[in-house]
Amino acid sequence: MSSNKDLVVGDDGLARPIWAATDPLMRDYYDTEWGMPVRDERGVFERLSLEAFQSGLSWATILRKRDNFRTAFADFDVDKVAAFDQDDVIRLLGDAGIVRHRGKIESTIGNARAAQALRDEGGLAGFVWGFQPDDTPRPIRQDEVPTTSPESHALAKALKARGFSRVGPTTMFAMMEAIGIVDTHLVGSHRRGSSGVWPVSGTAR
Repeated sequence: MSSNKDLVVGDDGLARPIWAATDPLMRDYYDTEWGMPVRDERGVFERLSLEAFQSGLSWATILRKRDNFRTAFADFDVDKVAAFDQDDVIRLLGDAGIVRHRGKIESTIGNARAAQALRDEGGLAGFVWGFQPDDTPRPIRQDEVPTTSPESHALAKALKARGFSRVGPTTMFAMMEAIGIVDTHLVGSHRRGSSGVWPVSGTAR
């Protein structure tokens, strides 16, 4: 068994952080998706949007509503969401299956339009991945996992300059973790180094 109190060895013999060790939904997300590379526009736009909706809430809450979010926001197709109007805002505010927050809804629509404009600079995915650092954290304990980085601050600033909103450095770092730009799996977790972006030691791309 792992001697790290921040890792829990499951009945399958695999070590996971506490946050991913009990809830089956969170465990499946951790095992199959979190930290794996996402390099397409729709995928990055979805993660950016969901991280913004998560602000002030638990990630488990967002995951449980994820299918509803996908239905409500046209599977996070940038062009379709960019075409949403005030009727769509009203529709979304009445949708109990998602987080009904006017500011976050309007921000998502505005961010879709900003993502369209980013195509002139290679697109949202390429732009975001342009802020990949030269190294990645190697946390042993959960309290060693950072919540921001110089790159997440720079990404937040760059996105805001291009018309995006609700893209603060903490939210952007969470997205960078989720889509594999950094690897913050705890050392000793069975998922450490699984993305292929960073080796298990976390010292090279």
